[in-house]
Amino acid sequence: MNSAELLVDAFDRVREVVHEAVADLTPGQLAERLDDDANSIAWLIWHLARVQDDHVADVAGLEQVWTAQDWHKRFELPFPVRAIGYGQDTKAVAAVRVDSADLLTGYYDAVHEQTVGYVRDLTPADLDRVVDEAWTPAVTLGVRLVSVIGDDLQHAGQAAFIRGILLRR
Repeated sequence: MNSAELLVDAFDRVREVVHEAVADLTPGQLAERLDDDANSIAWLIWHLARVQDDHVADVAGLEQVWTAQDWHKRFELPFPVRAIGYGQDTKAVAAVRVDSADLLTGYYDAVHEQTVGYVRDLTPADLDRVVDEAWTPAVTLGVRLVSVIGDDLQHAGQAAFIRGILLRR
């Protein structure tokens, strides 16, 4: 297995967890929060998809799926179009509501397709390219992609945890 295949496998695993976390949930369950300051499943999946979309589009030199495919219009969220969820308060979390899990998985799948299309052909030399000099040490493409995978899996796992609690109630 080469590094590109490893990255595709990791992003495929994120997709699996995203789909499992939202499968057969009602809009109410997707929006439910375990307490007034907790994230909902809908917010977690929207946020992880937005972060992946934002970060991968940036390093790939592509337009974000969010705007290129009009997902921002489909979600109808009261946020600036470039919002990815970072630093949002409890009121913003509550604003992420969807009519079905299909909207969440549809957007995530479109992001996944663009991501995998990009990472599939990366070489080890590509992964060493510096993509962000604002950090010490500077962030390489490989580090950025692993960071996105880690963040995605963390939030997808949180959504799966919430799902488990909701289904046991």
